[in-house]
Amino acid sequence: MSTYATPVSDLAAREQSSFLVRVYAHLILAVLLFVGLEVWFFRSGMANTVLQIFSGVSWLVVLGGFMLLSWVATLIAVPSVSRPLQYLGFFLYVLLQALITIPLLAAADSAAPGVIASAAQATIGGFLLLTAVVVTTGRNFSFLRTFLIWGGLFGLAVIVCAVLFKFDLGTWFSVAMIALAGGSVLYTTSNVMRGFPPNADVAASIQLFAGMTMMFWYVLRLFMARR
Repeated sequence: MSTYATPVSDLAAREQSSFLVRVYAHLILAVLLFVGLEVWFFRSGMANTVLQIFSGVSWLVVLGGFMLLSWVATLIAVPSVSRPLQYLGFFLYVLLQALITIPLLAAADSAAPGVIASAAQATIGGFLLLTAVVVTTGRNFSFLRTFLIWGGLFGLAVIVCAVLFKFDLGTWFSVAMIALAGGSVLYTTSNVMRGFPPNADVAASIQLFAGMTMMFWYVLRLFMARR
C-alpha cells in the first residue's frame, strides 16, 4: 500500500499532527476567504447584481441548490488530482458558497439586523463543541454515513415538494437541517482523524467547511424566524 493510500490513523503521531494542522489551517483559510468575499460583494455593489439574478428564482430552489453544492464538496479537490487543481477546486467551492449565501445574508440584514453575527457565533461554538466531542471521546462516527445520506435525500425531497406545492418549510425544517449539519461535522471530523490519507488535507478541509456553512445557513434561518 502506498503512503498516499495509508489512512492518517496508521501513521506516526508526528505525521498525524502535521496532517491535522494542514487541514484546519485550510479550514480557517476557507472561513476567512468566505467572510472576505461576502464583505467585498456587499461593499462593491456586486451583491445587488447577484440578488437581481436570484430575484426570479424561488427561495426554496436556492436552498436546494445550496444542499447540492454541499454534496459537491465530496467530489472536488480530491487528492488524486494535482495540487494546483486541488486548490482551484478549493477556491471555486468557497466562491460558490459565498455567491449562493448572498440572498440569505441580504434578507437577514434587512429583516433582523445583528442576527448574522449571532448566527455566526452560534455556528462557530457548535462546530467547536462537536469537534471537541470527537477529539475527547475518540469515538468513530462512521455509522452516521447512512443517516447523512438519507437525511440529505429527505431534505431535498421536502424542498422539491415545498416548491411544487407551495408550502413553507417552517422552523422544524431548519432544526432538522441543523441536526443534519451537526452529524456531518461529527462524521467528517471522525473521518479526518481516521480515514483520510495524508495528502487529502484540502479535500478534508472542504468537507468540514461544507458542514460548517450548512450549519450557519440553517442557524441563521432559525434565528431569523425567531426574530
